[in-house]
Amino acid sequence: MSGAMAFDVVGLGLNATDVAIEVPHYPAFNTKVEFTAARWEAGGQVATALTVCQRLGLKTKYIGRVGADAMGEFQLESLRREGIDLEEVQVVPDCPNQSAYIMIEEKTGERTILWRRDPRLTIRPEELRPEMLQGARLLHVDGHDTAAAARLAGWARQAGIAVSVDVDNIYPGLPALLEATDYLVSAAHFPAAYTGEADLFRALVEIRQRHPAMRLAGATLGQDGVVVLEGNRFLYRPAYAVRCRDTTGAGDVFHGAFAYGLLAGWAMERVLEFANAIAALNSQAIGARGGIATRAEAEALMASGRTHPPPWQVLPAVAADEGG
Repeated sequence: MSGAMAFDVVGLGLNATDVAIEVPHYPAFNTKVEFTAARWEAGGQVATALTVCQRLGLKTKYIGRVGADAMGEFQLESLRREGIDLEEVQVVPDCPNQSAYIMIEEKTGERTILWRRDPRLTIRPEELRPEMLQGARLLHVDGHDTAAAARLAGWARQAGIAVSVDVDNIYPGLPALLEATDYLVSAAHFPAAYTGEADLFRALVEIRQRHPAMRLAGATLGQDGVVVLEGNRFLYRPAYAVRCRDTTGAGDVFHGAFAYGLLAGWAMERVLEFANAIAALNSQAIGARGGIATRAEAEALMASGRTHPPPWQVLPAVAADEGG
């Protein structure tokens, strides 16, 4: 691909409109609990990651579908306000937008999610064009519309564009996507589910062995931080200790900050610390994008050194013939 650079990050994947419901405690089965607040919040894995990138000063484009209802318009307006390019967004007539009802426990900030996505919101591979990536430095995708994500990632690989992937479940055709992935940072349970290896470290090694072109495989671990296998070394960074109000979107904003750090050319240790700080600060507010911090705010938290105790004292070694 030639021509002037148009976008720092192009993203393909989910958006969602959430109904965030705060409750004093999680209700027991067959009981009633009075909620204290409820409101709409914009979310979705890729849409939220792009929002972080945009606020940090990167130029972004979103490829996706939204429903033609009030929740879909709410989502579109949230992205318009951020300045994200929406030229490749399709509004699906007579279709509800992806939505989620999120019950947030006030005492812990942990949440339970009920969600639905209409099949008509699925992005199909034949709808994509290589030109959608023109001038991009990074492609970020999730695993939901796997065939479409794999096709776009394959074109990115051919064009020398880095590919980052946020995946939380096993989807049909996922290996084809991971074959074109440079940076995989998944949900904590994914490596074991994908490989059948219960030990997280061995599972990450197995992922890299299956997909040797992958530069990095890792997993976010909630309040335990993040661990990645880069080259032949494991890197671990603990999560920052803050007063958590809502964990919704923590992984999504992590990915946005991760992309920013990659494109800034930082060492991976700093990329992980920055992404952890952005994720922690976001969890202090309600909503997937409720507490997106500035770079200065994240760096102030990093400088404070306030982290949760690490779950490991020593990281395992990786044999020379493992992990790529």
